Amino acid sequence: MSRKALDIVFSAGAAVLAVAMLILGIVLLDQQQFADDYVTEELTAQKITFAAEDKLTEEEKTWKPGSTCLVENAGKLMEKGKQAECYAKYYIGMHLDRSATAAGFPGETYATLGPITSELQAEVDAAKQKGDTAAAAESQKELDSAKALRSTLQTGETLRGLLLTSYGFSVFGDKAGIAAEVCFAIAAVLLLVAAAGFIHAFLEYRKKEPKAEPA
Repeated sequence: MSRKALDIVFSAGAAVLAVAMLILGIVLLDQQQFADDYVTEELTAQKITFAAEDKLTEEEKTWKPGSTCLVENAGKLMEKGKQAECYAKYYIGMHLDRSATAAGFPGETYATLGPITSELQAEVDAAKQKGDTAAAAESQKELDSAKALRSTLQTGETLRGLLLTSYGFSVFGDKAGIAAEVCFAIAAVLLLVAAAGFIHAFLEYRKKEPKAEPA
């Protein structure tokens, strides 16, 4: 196969790949837009507004290193995935942690409180069977506290999970956007390669073109 033919074949292949990468980039860009719009629509519908900066306690601002995002978003309506992550991890997370500590069950979650409430219920029943009203009352008080905390944790952890899911969905959208940019860059390079190949093939053809004999 001649050099000209090789140039044309490879250039055509590069052009086809460029078009394919361009189409893929457009699809990925569309997916990013869909993810962004969907997350914004769903989060806006929740009507969650961050507390104003002057309403935030010092503990809320400094609970963990990432808690500073509460100050950055103070007073804003939650619309973006990153905001949902901030609210879930550092606002809801801190209040759930503090609720568990205040109730006398530090570090516990909705799931771990299940066995604890069962044990406390067994203690109450055992104390009643023995006729020990004082022990039964003490265990009942602790059981009521555990049940109330478990209900609070269920609500908080559910909202926290939903917000973090929205954040995760937004991350996929961001990744799709990055992938789209890569596809567009590759398409541009391939188009340049294809153009260079076609130009080289044309020049080779001109070189080999027979010159007209002088009259």
